[in-house]
Order: sequence, then C-alpha cells, then structure tokens
Amino acid sequence: IQCAQVLVTKEDFRDRVHYLNMKNCMQIMLQNDVIPVVNENDVVSVTELMFTDNDELAGLIASMMNADALFILSNVNGIYDGDPKLDTSKVIEKVTGALTDLSNFVSTGKSQFGRGGMITKSTIAQKTAKLGINVHITNGKNDNVLIDLLANKTIHTHFVADKIKSGQKKWIAHAETAATGIVQLNNGAKLVLTSGKATSLLPVGIIAIKADFLKGDIIKILDEDEKLIGLGIAKYGSDKAKERIGQKNQKPLVHYDYFYAI
Repeated sequence: IQCAQVLVTKEDFRDRVHYLNMKNCMQIMLQNDVIPVVNENDVVSVTELMFTDNDELAGLIASMMNADALFILSNVNGIYDGDPKLDTSKVIEKVTGALTDLSNFVSTGKSQFGRGGMITKSTIAQKTAKLGINVHITNGKNDNVLIDLLANKTIHTHFVADKIKSGQKKWIAHAETAATGIVQLNNGAKLVLTSGKATSLLPVGIIAIKADFLKGDIIKILDEDEKLIGLGIAKYGSDKAKERIGQKNQKPLVHYDYFYAI
C-alpha cells in the first residue's frame, strides 16, 4: 500500500481556496492509488486554532471528500446507554434524526488513541451524519474490525446519514471559527429558516447587525436569544444590510444554497 502524509491546520479549512486545493490534492492521490494519511501540523499550529482532536479532523476530511461513511475507532464497542464497565449497559446501535444530547450516556474519560473522548466523538458523529455521511463508532482493538464493520458483523453505534448536503454547505458547516459577521433575526425569520424548506435569509427578518462583515464573508446567524441557529455566506456587506434591516422586497442577505442550519 502506498501512503502519503498530509499535514494540515485548522486555518486550511477556514480558507475556501486552501480547502479546495487540499480536496483536489487528495483526490489525485486516491486516483493514483495513494492513501492520504492526514494529521495536524503541530509545528505551526497554535493552541487557539488546534483541532479538538483527530475525530474533529476526521469529520472535516470525510465532509471535504464527500465520503460515503466515516469509521471512528475507540477502545469500546460504541456509545453505551450507561457505564461501559457495567454488565447492564448496552451499546446504542443506531442514532437517527435531529441532534441528540448523548452526554448523559457518555463517560468523560479520554480514549487511549488520542486526546479526545467519547463526547467529542458523538458530537462529531452527529454533525457529520447531518451532512449526509454515515458514521460508525466501534472498538479499534478488535481483530479484523474494518472487515467486520463493512460486513455489519461487529457491535457498534451507527449514526444514520441525513439527506446529503452540497459541497458548499459541508464547508460552511465547519466554518464557524472563520465567521466574521453576526446577524440577529426575529423569531418569525428563525422559524422559516430552520423549517427545512428552501428559504433564503431576507432583510425583513433581521433585527440587528451585531458585527460587521464584507460581501462573501461567513456570518453567524443568531435568534432573539442570541443562540446560534446557522451559518451563511453574505451576498453583500454589513453596510447595505444595516440600511435594509426590516425592509420587505429586498435581495436576500444569505441565499439558501449558502446557508447551513445548526
């Protein structure tokens, strides 16, 4: 097997050009039967911009490469409905639908395979599944684990994929740290945007511009309680957006194709 090491930083995922360059590079590797082994470039990474752990990096790579599935290997068989050390605890075999708080089921200890724990794994798994990629968490210490996982012969937790999102939305979903502007909406606009229907963000639903931005910037979209409800790419700058706050019949600030609901 031919392999090639790819060292990345979080900054590479924030910049759209860097992001696409990485994607193209790894696609060419795979076309030439070279397996990319991706890791964080610790030499140039700073603490504030480091990945949470390799599970976060794996989710980013899976999204970027439009993977069919992401396998996360741990030192237990999956996510349990209690303490994995207790005989009464069982593996949660399938997680579907909206984001679920699994923290009550997950221990806070770290895996021996990295600096992250099962809480991080479950969070990344749900986020990745929401983008349309099946995620499987199982025990990497078992023999032939990948072969058995592909044949569905091993106990594991499967996060079922949602509807596949576009490549642009997949990038936006992981771009929260790159966001510069902040826009606050009223509850009516929030309901429309998060309804799942193809709806753009119109100025009529905006109640405040909390931080300035330029055309093409990633912006955070908050509700009236200042809770993050989505991310998007601005079609024009905050100067024009301020002029159009609350106005009808104006061009959308964020088009549906460039909006991602959290």
